Amino acid sequence: MPGLETGTLHGKLGIHAGNTGTLAFTDLRVPVANRVGEEGEGFLVAMSAIDQGRYTVAAGAVGLAQACLDASVKYAHERETFGQEIGRHQLVAQMLAKMESGIQAGRLLVWKAGWLKNHGARTTRETSLAKWFATEHAVQCALDAIQVHGANGYSNEFPVERYLRNSKAAVIYEGTSQLHQLIQADYLMGYRADRPIRCEPLPAEGFDRLPPGSHR
Repeated sequence: MPGLETGTLHGKLGIHAGNTGTLAFTDLRVPVANRVGEEGEGFLVAMSAIDQGRYTVAAGAVGLAQACLDASVKYAHERETFGQEIGRHQLVAQMLAKMESGIQAGRLLVWKAGWLKNHGARTTRETSLAKWFATEHAVQCALDAIQVHGANGYSNEFPVERYLRNSKAAVIYEGTSQLHQLIQADYLMGYRADRPIRCEPLPAEGFDRLPPGSHR
């Protein structure tokens, strides 16, 4: 399309399997037939769509945290010091327990948002909270997983090094953690409310729409 240029970014810290690129618009004219929504609805369409992206990021972060825990439990059984598995040492056990508790909490937040989506409810608040909590916990799980692995965790011969690099990106994209803290505070204080959109989300097949406000 005339006026549109794309490029690929290289040298990323993590997410090497994902293609990250740039978009450049120079006097670009998009035909009306290609427009999403009506004139003036661009921001609302974008913000409603980002709820989907934040949901998938949150779910992925829970999975990444689980991978950190799985790798750490495996290593804590294999590695021995002072004649016993390192999982027997209390501070190692504490890190494993903290990983598990946060994973369970993050999973419940994702499930709640998913349940609401299935029922056709707006989930800006719920996906924001799930994304904020799950991505922050994934980073902490990756840091603790490297700690459990000791010097081996600092090597790419073990997967936890990659988990740390990948986890940090999710804290940044789809709205930084700082942005989501402000969103949650604004909801709590009554400064923020979901603006009506012309096309409300549809329930998934086999689900009924929830009455407005019934899930709060």
